[in-house]
Amino acid sequence: MITTRAAVLRSMGAARPYAASRPLAIETVTLDPPGRDEVLVRIRAAGLCHSDLSVINGDRPRPMPMALGHEAAGEVEAVGAGVDDLKPGDRVVMVFMPSCGHCAPCAGGRPALCEPGAAANGRGELLGGGRRLHLGGETLHHHLGCSAFAERAVVSRRSLVRVPDDLPFEHAALFGCAVLTGVGAVVNTAQVRAGQSVVVVGLGGVGLASVLGALASGASPVVAVDLSEEKLALARSLGPVRTVNAADSDAVEQVRALTGGGAEVALEMAGSAKALEAAWKMTRRGGTTVTAGLPPPEAALAVNIVSLVAEERTLKGSYIGTCVPSRDIPRFVALFREGRLPVDRLLSGTTALEDVNAAFDALAEGKAVRTVVRL
Repeated sequence: MITTRAAVLRSMGAARPYAASRPLAIETVTLDPPGRDEVLVRIRAAGLCHSDLSVINGDRPRPMPMALGHEAAGEVEAVGAGVDDLKPGDRVVMVFMPSCGHCAPCAGGRPALCEPGAAANGRGELLGGGRRLHLGGETLHHHLGCSAFAERAVVSRRSLVRVPDDLPFEHAALFGCAVLTGVGAVVNTAQVRAGQSVVVVGLGGVGLASVLGALASGASPVVAVDLSEEKLALARSLGPVRTVNAADSDAVEQVRALTGGGAEVALEMAGSAKALEAAWKMTRRGGTTVTAGLPPPEAALAVNIVSLVAEERTLKGSYIGTCVPSRDIPRFVALFREGRLPVDRLLSGTTALEDVNAAFDALAEGKAVRTVVRL
């Protein structure tokens, strides 16, 4: 029997502050040993992401009860039958969309859209089917195939990418979500070229990763938009970045002036219809607007169809940065190690598992970019 401590969410929509309502309970749970094509991981670091927060507050409904967390790094402790390319001691990053490798999207080179993976995540199960987490006589749901706010997790082999053994865990964790999603949206979804103008709306961990991706791609100018002056200052510290406060009544006009009539690529990373509408208005004729934000399911955007056609505008969604994780994580790690993608600048601080509720308060209040639970 494998036992571990994990952060368990029993119901969504708890009142804030979470430090008082404590929606996440730290429980001692049991894990089934890894089955075929599965791996037992000793988790060392797990990042707090708005996707986790969206489950806690009910914006992204998931089956309950659920062991939360999806952005993490750790070490392989044991492997199940059929896993011959990982061994105990290997350092790995978790990926929150497992890819089967056989469905139509996977076969077409788009594993982020894996159909069995999406179905398993929606059910709160692992890719191979079923659940491996138990609390007393109750079986818990997995969060995006990871359930990473825990000391250990059993996950599909298809949810892991090996990384160098000397990559710090607190940095490695960020590659599984913030970096894949943010940098991937720039280089894969938007395919930003050197010299193109880029605006990023929303400077959480994913948005600031997009800023890093735009800088690494040679975009110019790069404009960052947010409500927080602290996050705008952080964006400016990353390189030649111009900033606009989203609260300004003329924020759209400021961006259009800075980009010579509108950005060639606008990326919305705030997860709100209002932010996406602003990003659309900040995009020039013939430009591309990309959204990777995940607002509540009922959120909608009204688009003027005539301008979509007559201005040859493009509106694109981006999930996990249109990445092939086994290809892109090693590439992004290499850029980080060369100093060209300073992912460590996104780290706001670390916390203990017992303090995860208070850490989500800081995230909800916009006071943190990426806080990492050390385990």
